[in-house]
Amino acid sequence: MNKLGFLGRRLLQLVPVVIGITIVVFLMLRLIPGDPVRIILGSRATPESIASLERSLGLDKPLWQQYLYFMRNLAEGDLGQSLLYRQPVRGLVLERLPATLWLVAYSTVLAVIITVPLAILAARNRDRATDQAIRGGTLLTLAMPSFWVGIIFMMFFGLRLDIFPVSGYGEGLADRLHHLFLPSLTVALSLSAILIRSLRSSIITVTLADFVDTARAKGLTERRIMFRHVLRNALISTVTILGVNIGWLIGSSVIIENLFAIPGLGALMLSSIGGRDYPMVQGITLVFATLVVSVNILTDLTYAIIDPRVRL
Repeated sequence: MNKLGFLGRRLLQLVPVVIGITIVVFLMLRLIPGDPVRIILGSRATPESIASLERSLGLDKPLWQQYLYFMRNLAEGDLGQSLLYRQPVRGLVLERLPATLWLVAYSTVLAVIITVPLAILAARNRDRATDQAIRGGTLLTLAMPSFWVGIIFMMFFGLRLDIFPVSGYGEGLADRLHHLFLPSLTVALSLSAILIRSLRSSIITVTLADFVDTARAKGLTERRIMFRHVLRNALISTVTILGVNIGWLIGSSVIIENLFAIPGLGALMLSSIGGRDYPMVQGITLVFATLVVSVNILTDLTYAIIDPRVRL
């Protein structure tokens, strides 16, 4: 099966997943305590005004009718009207989406930059002091909550040393990379701690394979063996773990964006949840779900490129 056929099959398999996500998001939001109509009206809420606003927003209809209406609009690219901001959800989401994408992409790049050299160093010094130090560092990083690490970075690098800004998004490429370095590093450390342990174990396993002994017998240098033979085979399992954890990374961006005052979807999500803004929360959740699904597709495709046996 060629790459296009493999990709097409994966896309078809994801259709019921996306439909299931819309059902779960739609129903779970309506199980959250609180009435959005009463929140909007505030002290002006009366039985008559509540009934009138519910009719205008379509909240007086049965859930199945609301869901069908939601799916019909979604098929047309309409995510609805925000109950709090009184603006189209799609416009607000598209306005905030670039900041979230920047944070996720920047964090992923930093995680890879941290992971590959440390995993190679740990694997080549197996059970020595260097290996023990790197493994201990990953355990320590996993034990620390991301928001706590972010606060430490803000206090030390932002306030005490005044090297990096502690809030904002920046303008232009260089300024944006500068502003997002601390939040991206905060997320990347948690992600790289998982990846280092996985890649280290894979490198050690591949190093013991027969084809590596054959490469050494041919006179290839250790550097060439590592980067051309060992690392490519070891990356197969790590790529899968990276793809799975990018979904976690997208979710964790909600907290990090609020901590560093980044105008992304995370801050918008929390304010919308507090205001019971159903259309906004639905729209943002669907965008997050779409990002996760897209990352899974890219992971499958990358996995198939690295290991042709997957396509078969």
